Formats: sequence, C-alpha cells, structure tokens
Amino acid sequence: METSGSAVQHAPWNKGKIVGQKAPFKLKDIWALRVRLQLEGRVRELALFNLGIDSKLRGCDLVTLKVRDVRHGDQMATRAIVMQHKTQRPVQFEITAGTRDALQNWIKQASLKSDDFLFPSRLHESPHLGTRQYARILGHWVDELGLDRADYGTHSIRRTKATLIYRRTKNLRAVQLLLGHAKLESTVRYLGIEVDDALEISEQTEI
Repeated sequence: METSGSAVQHAPWNKGKIVGQKAPFKLKDIWALRVRLQLEGRVRELALFNLGIDSKLRGCDLVTLKVRDVRHGDQMATRAIVMQHKTQRPVQFEITAGTRDALQNWIKQASLKSDDFLFPSRLHESPHLGTRQYARILGHWVDELGLDRADYGTHSIRRTKATLIYRRTKNLRAVQLLLGHAKLESTVRYLGIEVDDALEISEQTEI
C-alpha cells in the first residue's frame, strides 16, 4: 500500500544541532549591570539577577523559589538546596554576600513572608514570576548592556558562573555537580567544549 504524500516523514529541522545554546555573560557585563541596577534602585531586578547567577538554576526553578529557600528565620542562608523540576534531582548552591544583601533588601521592600514566592508576579493569573516574564526582563538587561538579544537568553544566566568556574579550574566534575547534571556528557555539551578536551581534563582530575 502506497503512503500518501501527507504521511511523508521529514527530518526535524533541529536534528543534530544544539538548540538554544546561549552565550554566558562576561564579568564586565555582570558588574556593569549590577552597578546600573544598584544606582537606579531596581531592587527586585538586582535580587533576581544576583540569585540567578549564584544559583545556576533553570528559569523554571529560579522563579518558583520561596523566601524560606533562601532565608531561615531572620537570617539569610549562605547555601541553599533546591529540587530541580526537570530532573527531580537536588542541587546545592552558595549564596554570596552581595546576593544575600540584595535578597534581604528585596524581601524587606516587598514585605515578603517565609511561605511567599520570592519573586511574586505582578499579573493576577500567576502567583509568581513566569518564565516568559523572566525572559522579557533579561531581554531588557541585554539591551541595556548593548548586546545582541539573539545571543542571550535565560540559560545565559545559568551558564555564566559555571563557565567562569570551568575556565578557572578546568574541573568538569565540579561544574557537573554545580549544574545538577546526571551525566558528564551533558555538562560537556552545556559548556560547549570539545569532547576530546573534556576526556583529557576528566582523566587529569581523577583521584
């Protein structure tokens, strides 16, 4: 029986390609944006940006964080553990001093309680900032830095600290743990490094 023309199978347009690979931010861009947000008193955005960099979380995990995830009582946590939505694997991250200050200022300004979402939505239909809203905010940051929006996305925030750590240490295992990847190969693809280089580095860091 012949197959009709409408049933012809076409190869996916993205077969064999890494889709959505976005550039990490450079150190000069990170500090330029932080200074701008501080000078302009954009408290929520500074807290969002700093926590995004520190946590290395996917957007869907970052926007659903609650106050209790980063503050215990009146004290800001120096570390946090979050269960990732995509993998259902826990990931731990450090909350640096600058980020703790930014979060404390935002929590105080917004009068947030322990069970509140850390970044409430300003839209009635959503209790917390949505991933699309987060992406729009990031797009404005990219514009303010004079960068090309096509090169950056929410994964740029997730990749930034991991990329900086990898460049300084060449320790793939550490970056794998920080990103919460189950497989080293996922970390290799995420960082966009050559597989041969990754294997060589991995062998050198074996104990």
